[in-house]
Order: sequence, then C-alpha cells, then structure tokens
Amino acid sequence: MQCVILAGGLGTRMWPETHTVPKTLLPVAGQPFAAYQLAWLADSGINDVVYCIGHLGGQIRAFVGDGSGWDVSVRYVDESDQLRGTAGALRLALDSGALEDDFLVLYGDSWLQVDPAAVLQVLREGGEPALMTVFRNDGRWDASNVVLDGTRVLRYAKGLANPPPEMQWIDYGLLAMRRLVIAERVPAGQPFDLAPVCASLATQGLLAGLEVSSRFYEIGSVSGRNELEAVLSARRAR
Repeated sequence: MQCVILAGGLGTRMWPETHTVPKTLLPVAGQPFAAYQLAWLADSGINDVVYCIGHLGGQIRAFVGDGSGWDVSVRYVDESDQLRGTAGALRLALDSGALEDDFLVLYGDSWLQVDPAAVLQVLREGGEPALMTVFRNDGRWDASNVVLDGTRVLRYAKGLANPPPEMQWIDYGLLAMRRLVIAERVPAGQPFDLAPVCASLATQGLLAGLEVSSRFYEIGSVSGRNELEAVLSARRAR
C-alpha cells in the first residue's frame, strides 16, 4: 500500500523558517513534523512511501532515510529547483517508475484523523479512478470547495470568493487514485496542479467522495501549526 507525500514546495507562508528548513520538517511539539506523518502511515499498514521533494530536499532525505525508523520503505523523486506543481510532481514520479497501480496522495504539511489504508481500500473496491476525502466545513476553516452527493463529488472548485450554498464540504487533504489518472491527464515535463485534474474528474462523474468526521490540521501557516501543537500537547498531557 503506497502513499506519495508531496513535500517539494517552498512553504512561503512559513518564511523565514522555511528559508532553511523544508516545511515538512518544521518542529511541531518537539519533533519534525514528518515523524508524525510517517508514524501515522505505518500504524495504518502503509508500507511504501514516495517523497516528492524539491526545496531543501536533501534535509528530508537525511532525516527520513530509507524509512526503516518507521518500518516503511521510502523512495524519493527529486524535482530539484524546477518545481512542477502538485500534479507535475506525480507525473515525475510516474515517469521515474515510482508509482504503483493505485496510491494515496498526502500533502507534506497535513495532519489528518482518518485511517489512510481504509481510504485506499475504498478506492480499490469502487469503480472510479480517483477518490477525494472531504470534510463538512460550512466555511469554518477555509472556503468550502466541494459539492458532495453521498459517495460522489459532484463539483470541486478551489478559490471561489462566494461558494454556492450546496458547496458545504472541503477537500480533506488525502486523495486516492489509480496510476492511469496521472498517465492520461497530466502532461509530462511541465508544471501542473492537481486542482484542475480533480475538478475535471468531478465534472465527468469520475471522482468518488469519502466524508471524514474529524477535522484536519495543517502546519503550512503559523496559526495552523499553533493549533496542532495545542492538540498534540493536550494528548500528551492525558
């Protein structure tokens, strides 16, 4: 069971820290954030991790290594200084021979409360080429961007200033997809984002949706990291 972690971005919202430390290694409650993600994946039974790295990627290699510290196998796909965007990074992973037939996609700054292996299993049992986890947001933590109808995403649109009333969910930060999605929908050798890929799949009725009941956290902003540190510190104090 494979998870691709997108960890190549510049992390501009966390400057100046991310001038010298990649976002996924920023300290959170006493340890680099990547350690939490890897432990979460391993606990679920995910045993194959691909890191898409770029900005300060050598530090990620040095910290994570081959993944044996978390009982997972880790490979790296390096964008170097030619960042390709979220979908472009997956296309590079495909062209490098790193992608399995199906896999999870996780952002390197997301802390999630869902069983990742179970998410991948839902994709495998369904007929759609891709699955998006979603959370009932109602505009609370960011602009809602998903219209969900049971187990199908009817519409996905990021960045709308005034989302329509039926757009009550938000993408949760964990995708599951089949390799053919990247092969057929993402051009090679150029920057490309996952948002239009998911939007197109939804429009065509090809994007499954899985609602998650517990909220997500992220460390891509100062306020986001502060929130997560408070949650983790409270858990340790119990």
